[in-house]
Amino acid sequence: MNTQIIGKRISEQRKKCGLTQEQLAERLGVTPQAVSKWENGRNLPDIDNLLAIADCLRVPYAYLVAEEEGTEALTFRGRLFHEDNMYTRVKTFAQLEGLENTLAALEFMRVKHSGQLRKASRFTSESVAYINHPLMMACHAHAMGITDDAVLAAILLHDVVEDTDTRPEELPVSEEIREIVRLVTFRMLPGKTKQESKAAYYENISRSKKACLVKIIDRCNNVSTMAGCFSRERLAAYIEETERYIMPLIKTLKDGCPEYSNAAFLVKYQIIGLLESIKAFL
Repeated sequence: MNTQIIGKRISEQRKKCGLTQEQLAERLGVTPQAVSKWENGRNLPDIDNLLAIADCLRVPYAYLVAEEEGTEALTFRGRLFHEDNMYTRVKTFAQLEGLENTLAALEFMRVKHSGQLRKASRFTSESVAYINHPLMMACHAHAMGITDDAVLAAILLHDVVEDTDTRPEELPVSEEIREIVRLVTFRMLPGKTKQESKAAYYENISRSKKACLVKIIDRCNNVSTMAGCFSRERLAAYIEETERYIMPLIKTLKDGCPEYSNAAFLVKYQIIGLLESIKAFL
């Protein structure tokens, strides 16, 4: 590694973030003198400090250690698509196709998640509206040809019970949709470990093809954005969970539900491609 190039990049990014050497040192738990030596190219941060510096300065680790002098820091999107545009898209196709449960779920979901935000990325300071995630899922599902009112409504409502003060029976939709939402809402089971509860959770989902579909689209969306949000340890754990539990759900749909086999193939392709790309950088 070229200590001069790394030091220069640390200095440039620190200044872009509006931090002094003292402030960066405090966040990293080191002395200002250590930061000064890194930036002057006199010392090289160890791997743990490099990872912490990258996270603190909101740049990829690969950018800090790239050998080429002219390498530029990448600019990260705060969101893939804007929730206002997706809301209009979902409302439009739901009205045109007469999807009454989807329309009811759309309005209910927006009210229940009002004011809730998610961190866009560890590389930006931006937050996005919580509804960005279910709206992205609904747009994704519809673009794959899924027009089932129950599936689309369940997608929009899938986080409402878990993340707001709402009970399934309060959802303004059919009992079929409430049951799908119950299945995809994770709960710890009394007397069971988290791993045991998780195994039971996925086993229950596997018995409902529509719950399977909601869950794999949910995971596909999460996998698409996790590299910008998760730590290396959480990335590894999420990949392991996806391969252990989500891939069998995809196989269940692909083999046993002809109406969803194309969607299952597309989701499988996207998830595997993303997982294998991320593995290469872990």
